[in-house]
Amino acid sequence: MNANPEIAQAGAAAEAAPRRTASVIFAGSVGNVVEWFDWSVYTTFAIYFGKQFFPAENDTASLLATFAVFAVGFFMRPLGGWVIGGFSDRFGRRAALTLTIMMMAGSSLLISVLPTYATIGVLAPVLMTVLRMVQGLSVGGEYGAATTFLAESAPAKRRGLYGSFLFFSIAAGLLLASGLAVVMTNVMSKEALVAWGWRIPFFIGGCGSLAGFWMRRNVGETHAFEQLRRSGRIERRSLWWTWTQHRTAVLRLVGISVLGAFSFYLFISFMPIYAIRHAGATPADAFLASTLSIAIFMVAQPFFGALSDRFGRRPQLMVFAVAYLVFLYPVVRSIGPSMTSMLLVECFGLLTYGLYSAIAPAIMAELFSTAVRGIGIGAAYNLVVALLGGTTPYLMTWLQSQQREGWFLAYVCAGAAVSLFAYWRMPETVGKPLE
Repeated sequence: MNANPEIAQAGAAAEAAPRRTASVIFAGSVGNVVEWFDWSVYTTFAIYFGKQFFPAENDTASLLATFAVFAVGFFMRPLGGWVIGGFSDRFGRRAALTLTIMMMAGSSLLISVLPTYATIGVLAPVLMTVLRMVQGLSVGGEYGAATTFLAESAPAKRRGLYGSFLFFSIAAGLLLASGLAVVMTNVMSKEALVAWGWRIPFFIGGCGSLAGFWMRRNVGETHAFEQLRRSGRIERRSLWWTWTQHRTAVLRLVGISVLGAFSFYLFISFMPIYAIRHAGATPADAFLASTLSIAIFMVAQPFFGALSDRFGRRPQLMVFAVAYLVFLYPVVRSIGPSMTSMLLVECFGLLTYGLYSAIAPAIMAELFSTAVRGIGIGAAYNLVVALLGGTTPYLMTWLQSQQREGWFLAYVCAGAAVSLFAYWRMPETVGKPLE
């Protein structure tokens, strides 16, 4: 007996849907894994290659010069968000994703074979700075491109879940970089790491980016952008035009992002150092607690994304802001040297932050129309991160040296109040189709 063709087609579509979901999520997030792996190994291995590119009278001076180049790359992120965001609005999300991952692949591979100061003199730090600037452009562009791709590829009722894999993949990249550092420092001598071992993670990251490019090249364009292209409404939009025509959306994104920018760098970048210097924790325990909390944060992302699809974006965001406003100061100040104390403090910070990070891509995409989504998200978000998140470790370190670290926590609480106001005023957009 012949099967009903309509039933057969429905069955084929049902089987294809999970495969398409997996491929879309993988294509949108795989680049983040390798991008953040490449971005992180610079700081992780800076202690080994710093003096080879930035020779100075002492190790501290070399390390400071190395981190100055990190800062230069960091402040390239807004430019990357602007330029590559505009590129994605004109040529497509897929084109932007392939561009960012190739930029990261090329720069990482070149760093892995870059001659040192002893070989080519002052050209060595100049080239390292230029390559790090390219990485900053890539990371800045990747966030906006991946956010728009995941959000535009998602069904309206599952946008929170799809978008949650952005920070899932960022956390995965951070964990891979940290894990590689643990392995290499245990199997290689310090002399070998200084001489040539530091090149290995950059080479691995570059090859990983090339693999990510190969995986992304066959992914389809988003339906929202294809509709825009077919309608003939694609135009070059300047940053100024975006600001004047979408001022409310830009200001809302800034308000929404303030607390998130503080939280990420406070709990992922600085908290282990704070535990060591303030609470007397051992470095091994502090970094183990940090690694465990990041792993827990990563696993929680899809759950929080799906939760917002069911109950809405605003309730999660307001819980996040209220928790920081009320509990951040006493919780952070209570940190002790024990593993349990550090892990509890880190989990408080990262799991409450996870309520925001899991749904940030969906919220940001819902603020803008398809025509300006790339530049709107990329430029505004990366500017907030550069100004607030990028200065968090420095400000916290300086205030701690003055025994006034409580001032910074009060500063973050003020940021929580700003974001709480933005969350309270924003409309609920869960389940609504993108414009």
